[in-house]
Amino acid sequence: MPVVLLTGAARGIGRVTALRLAAAGWDVHAGVRRADDGEALRTADPHGRIHPVLLDVTDAAQLGALTDALPHHLDAVVNNAGIVVGGPVEGVPLDELRRQLEVNLVGQVAVTQAVLPRLRASRGRIVFVSSLSGRVATPMTGPYNASKFALEGLADALRMELRPWGVRVTLVEPAQTDTDLWREAEDALEQSVAALRPEHRVLYAKHIAGWRKSIPLSQRLATPAEGVAASIERALTAARPRARYVVGTGPRVQAVLAALTPTRVLDPLLAAATGVPRRP
Repeated sequence: MPVVLLTGAARGIGRVTALRLAAAGWDVHAGVRRADDGEALRTADPHGRIHPVLLDVTDAAQLGALTDALPHHLDAVVNNAGIVVGGPVEGVPLDELRRQLEVNLVGQVAVTQAVLPRLRASRGRIVFVSSLSGRVATPMTGPYNASKFALEGLADALRMELRPWGVRVTLVEPAQTDTDLWREAEDALEQSVAALRPEHRVLYAKHIAGWRKSIPLSQRLATPAEGVAASIERALTAARPRARYVVGTGPRVQAVLAALTPTRVLDPLLAAATGVPRRP
């Protein structure tokens, strides 16, 4: 049976993907940050193919332990672990910006580097779970956009670099997805606002109000995580996988329109949609 390492498997897209791949006959080594989450995932798998691995992608010791934690043969890695840091770029604490990039970018590279010798031997596959936010930036999500834009460029470079060894590299790009991330978006917003300095909360009060009002619409637009899991499975199994899989018809249309729309037109449209005021 094929073998895959999947990061961020405890919940959301990662959990649904782990269970889907196990049902399809994959031997899934599921990266989780807590042992309890791993046991819950193992219990939910009726096929006995999910093997939890303690893996915080920012923990050097756990990354180093991957060599012994994984089987010698590995067919694929799915880099799914990720977080969202929001707020106005001017006011985002730099430690939070570093954390955003450390998890969403540096951690993905670290995992990939750790397993590449095995993937080279198997002529395997690397999948990065990116986002439509890696193509289109929106106000108040600058740190997250930065991490996903960077991930897209990194994956493009890696795809070309690994071509001589037959290792395929694919990006999966969902938009709003019905996971804890979006269900708890209002709480995350309040935490981001609380992290701002008082003067920035005043300066960006209207931005924050618009951001808050936009959340219910995004939650209504969120699609089931199964769609993302299905795209990940296609990226792992297609004879000729695409460089990118945009998940869902709506996001595909958005991606095309954003690419074709001049910046001077797109900027005010996105600003209005996210509640950015015309004046301070």
